[in-house]
Amino acid sequence: MTSSETATASRPFPEVPGRAKGYDRAAVDTFLRRAREAFEGADDELDSVAIRRTAFPLVRGGYAVAPVDAAVGRIEDAFAARERELALSRAGARAWVGRSRNLAQEILDRLSRPERERFDRVGVLSYGYRVDEVDLVTDRISRYLESGEALTVEQVRSVAFRMQRGGYREAQVDAVLDGVVSVILAIG
Repeated sequence: MTSSETATASRPFPEVPGRAKGYDRAAVDTFLRRAREAFEGADDELDSVAIRRTAFPLVRGGYAVAPVDAAVGRIEDAFAARERELALSRAGARAWVGRSRNLAQEILDRLSRPERERFDRVGVLSYGYRVDEVDLVTDRISRYLESGEALTVEQVRSVAFRMQRGGYREAQVDAVLDGVVSVILAIG
């Protein structure tokens, strides 16, 4: 095996070809190291929410995005499961279910607003998420919360909206999606 083959074999993810952009390798490697340490108990500051909000800079020749995103999702799932077990052992099932129910109700209250009015809008000259696309996704989330229609964490994580002038404010939509992921992971 040549030295370049050895270096490639030791990388945790494939790299994007040529001049394409991928996630910065050093940032991803640092995150993986920190996540491992946190999971083993050396870092109490990293939790499933912080992992969900992790972002990596895009650079030429970085790691391929999809495999990294999938790995981060699995890491988040592991942290969430551990957090659920810890909370259940400390506060009991009733408190854990109550907290999850309260978050689900907050989300449902937001999503019960009339279509096209569920989130604040950006100005007419600014770009936000497409209102019709967000409303379709939030309708599905509402059905999940109200009647238990099937919805997975991966489906929520993989949602992507196109942009439009005067669209929904991204931060608000993203916060609701984060909350939905938390609810799904809390249920287990």
